[in-house]
Amino acid sequence: MPYDPPRSLSPSKVTSFRDCALAFRFTAIERLPDPATIWTVKGTLVHTALEQLFWNHQQGDRSPTAARNELHAAYAALKDDPDFVSLGLSSDEADAFLADGEHLVANYFLLEDPDDITPVGIELTLEARLGDVRLRGILDRLDRTPEGELVVVDYKTGRAPSPAYEQSKLTGVQTYALLCKEVLGRRPVAVKLLHLKEPTMITAEPSEQGLRGQKTKTLAVWTAIERACRDEDFRPKTGPLCRFCRFRDFCPAYGGDPSLAAAALGGDTLGAA
Repeated sequence: MPYDPPRSLSPSKVTSFRDCALAFRFTAIERLPDPATIWTVKGTLVHTALEQLFWNHQQGDRSPTAARNELHAAYAALKDDPDFVSLGLSSDEADAFLADGEHLVANYFLLEDPDDITPVGIELTLEARLGDVRLRGILDRLDRTPEGELVVVDYKTGRAPSPAYEQSKLTGVQTYALLCKEVLGRRPVAVKLLHLKEPTMITAEPSEQGLRGQKTKTLAVWTAIERACRDEDFRPKTGPLCRFCRFRDFCPAYGGDPSLAAAALGGDTLGAA
C-alpha cells in the first residue's frame, strides 16, 4: 500500500532523506517513536539556556554567569519533564549531566561575545511554499549585523563533523538561508554552526547561485520522496553511523525486515494511504 508523503519538509527531513531513505520512512512517514536520549535531552537543556540568555538579558548583561543561571533555571524545570525522567539518571549521573551542560554553555563564550550580537529572531519559525512542497524550519537564532545584514546561527551540542562531512552538515542550515530568502526576501550573508563541544564554528556564505541550487536540490528531494512513497521504495544507505541507528534490526542491509518495525516499535498507522 502506498504511503502518504509528509505534510511538510524541514531542513532536518531533507538531510534525513538524503542520509538514508529507509530511516526517513521510519521517522517521517511511519512516525516511529523516538525515545529520548541523554544527548537529545542535554541538547534541549543547552538550547533553552542560550535562548533565555538572549530573551532575558540585554546587551551588556549577557555574561557567563547570566548564562549559567539560565542553565540552572532550565534544569530545574527540566527535572519534571517526561523525557528527562525517562532517562532514569542516578544522582551522580544527573550531576554529571548538569556539569556537562555547564561546560557546553561556557564553551559558547569561546565562540562569540553575545554582547556584540543583535538578534532579530530567536527560535524563529519560517515557512514557505516551494512548488508543491511546504518548507518549514525553526532557526535557533537570526542576527542582524551592524551593516544591517542577516546571519543564521544554529547551535550544536554534539561533536563537530570531520572535514569530509562538514558540507553535508551545512545542508540543513543552508536550507534555513533559503527560507530567509523566500520568506523575508533577503539572503543571509552567513550561516554559522556553533559546535559547543570542541568548541568550533563552521561558517558558510550563501550566494544567490548557491540558494538557487539549494532550492533545486530541495525540490528534487521532495520529488524523490513522493516517488518513494508511491512505489514503496525506501532504500537504506549504509555507512559508519549505521552502528548507532536504532532501526538497524529492521534494515534489510543487515538482514532485517522493515515491515516489522511499526509493529515492534509502535508506529503511526496514519502513515499509510
